[in-house]
Amino acid sequence: MNRKFELLAPGGDIDAIKAAIVSGADAVYCGLNKFNARNRAENIDFEDLKGILRLAHKNDCEIFITLNIIIVESEITDLIRFLNKLINTNIDGLIIQDFGLFYIISNYFKTFKIHASTQLTTHNEGQIKFLSKLNAKRVNLSRELNLKEIFHLSLVAHKHNILSEVFVHGSYCISFSGNCYMSSVQSGNSGNRGRCSQPCRDKYFPTPINKEFPLNLKDNSAFFDLKELYDAGVDAIKIEGRIKKINYVFTVVEAYRKQIQNMFKAQLSNDNSVLYKVFNRDFTNSFLKGKINKNMFIDNPRNHSAIYLAKSKEGLYEENLEIAKKEVFEESEKKTTHIKSIIDKLSIDKIPVKLYVFGKLGELLRISVKTSDISFEELSEVNLMKTDRNRLNYTSLFQRLKTINETEFFIENLNLENLQDDLFISFKELTAIAKRIIYILKGSKESFAPIKLHALKRLKNELIKPYLSVLISNKKDLNLCKESSVNIYFQLPNSLKNNINEFVELFKKNKNLIPWFPTVLIGEDYDAALSILMQISVNKIVTNNSGIAYEADKLEIYWIAGPFLNIVNSYSLLTLKQFSFCKGSFISNEISKFQIKGIKKPKDFSLYYSIYHPIELMTSRQNFFYQITGCETNKIDDDFMHSYKNSETITNLKKNTFFVEKSVGNYSRIYNEHNFLNTDIVSDIPNTFSSFFVDLRDISTKTKVALNKPELIILFEKHINANINATNKLNEIISYTTDIQYRKGI
Repeated sequence: MNRKFELLAPGGDIDAIKAAIVSGADAVYCGLNKFNARNRAENIDFEDLKGILRLAHKNDCEIFITLNIIIVESEITDLIRFLNKLINTNIDGLIIQDFGLFYIISNYFKTFKIHASTQLTTHNEGQIKFLSKLNAKRVNLSRELNLKEIFHLSLVAHKHNILSEVFVHGSYCISFSGNCYMSSVQSGNSGNRGRCSQPCRDKYFPTPINKEFPLNLKDNSAFFDLKELYDAGVDAIKIEGRIKKINYVFTVVEAYRKQIQNMFKAQLSNDNSVLYKVFNRDFTNSFLKGKINKNMFIDNPRNHSAIYLAKSKEGLYEENLEIAKKEVFEESEKKTTHIKSIIDKLSIDKIPVKLYVFGKLGELLRISVKTSDISFEELSEVNLMKTDRNRLNYTSLFQRLKTINETEFFIENLNLENLQDDLFISFKELTAIAKRIIYILKGSKESFAPIKLHALKRLKNELIKPYLSVLISNKKDLNLCKESSVNIYFQLPNSLKNNINEFVELFKKNKNLIPWFPTVLIGEDYDAALSILMQISVNKIVTNNSGIAYEADKLEIYWIAGPFLNIVNSYSLLTLKQFSFCKGSFISNEISKFQIKGIKKPKDFSLYYSIYHPIELMTSRQNFFYQITGCETNKIDDDFMHSYKNSETITNLKKNTFFVEKSVGNYSRIYNEHNFLNTDIVSDIPNTFSSFFVDLRDISTKTKVALNKPELIILFEKHINANINATNKLNEIISYTTDIQYRKGI
């Protein structure tokens, strides 16, 4: 018997959800008006949710709610209020990113099934084990992975009772999800908050090889690869597109449903032309196939439906393209009208309930409940009494029974014809009857009382004298370990498998040097990082990868959560503190002074903050230089990772310049033109941070520094020790910087 291979569809609004259901989705993921990572989608109102759930479940379709953003401290109260409402629905899962939300759900809302969002960039087995400890039941794997990597991670997931999920269709982010800060820095619209303004898709001044859209990939499509994904152990395939309309959702979901059916009949279709009839940027499956090359890029990020049609007919020339555009539009309008005629028949309206009240003096009150599907009766537990006041009437009865209207049902009729006059029963008894009626209407599902979280308290009278820490990545800077009393951290590259012995020797020879593990560690490079971790003897590490965090904890090595783990609230710190050897965390540089001030750190836990660094906007498994300089590398492989290096700049039409770098052993990265410098936080938020970091890696930007590194370290040390002259000097000798994130936040 075939195991289930779930088809998961996007639902940006009510019509799109209906379209997904009727076209064959097994599940739909959608966002409510708050706390989700598609702020540009219409999303749905809470009042509509229960009707949507009823419609979906009637059609054997599940509904997953997206709460996949990072949550700042000031939103926690509103979040708890939201979860208290959500817990009394029958949603099938919550898709989340924020570590604090993992803590809150695991401890206070235990009936929710937790799905780890793609924003968590899950790409190695340690991360899956980390998420298992946080009670995740499903994980969406990184889109950059190939079939071999997916197969391995699915096995690991299943060993830890986690389902694996993979995106198979729709837009690609060129950056690893959850680690793109381009929109955040440029406009204050954080991708980690669902507000990405997509500056990567902007038009740029022509690159040296005359590309005007250098950061655009073709769309993802694994339409022909479903059998391989099924054989790799994937449990669910996911279609991207919560800002897409009904024609797109219906067409793509229907096509994939048919292809799944074909797969089980061993008759996979080799015709994907229907997918070109809705929005697309042409298609690629190169990440999945492990063939990352220049053919994944596209020179125009706009819809290619008409281009595809024109090419398939008489060729791509202007007159033919205009004819094709008209044909695509007309067919889309016709298809949309057809889909609307189907989904308009599907109702998500609340179910009407008729209540008939019966009662005589000295007898039990009896309420007959009738809907289109069921009928039953509820009796009071005490007899009706005679009274001269507080008589039972329409107003008093409706007041106590109206909680029915807060469910997916509503009182259409309240009939009192068979209730004698001048009778009384306690309001407490009426409330109890209402609860029993709701219990039966909801299919005998218990309601949950609201959870109240006690406000976390700030530690009192804690005096913290911060020390300086420095990040390097060049062995030439090892002399800084000898010449300074500051903590020196060494940034390890993304690719380590060919250099295990070299780095083990580095840390053994330099006992005071502290390893700094990168965000992305895939496959053999993750294994290599773990090997290094096991062989070196260090007091602590910093890791931006939760997989390394998990393994460090097992090895009883003190670890600090790095700045790219996106920690922005107190409950995230409580999540980290569940790991015995986590001794501290960086606070994300995305948030503002006021957002930082709201965070309360746990006892015996240290906070860290980077006050000076080049701003990494994104990391990609692709090679940016295909579109910038015309790099002739055939594919991204070991040779590319360990040998290729380059740097360039690109500038968009808004005249924002970005520094693009590929260094030896690392993935391609893009940096902001100005480094981050925040000298204010030291005095703005005293007695909070154990250490302030400065990043002295050799990364070129427009920022200029008029001192050498040893002199700069001395100046920063004096600055964090409240030397106003040093502070003024820093702001003089470091030019072209920004602290916009600290001022604007998210």
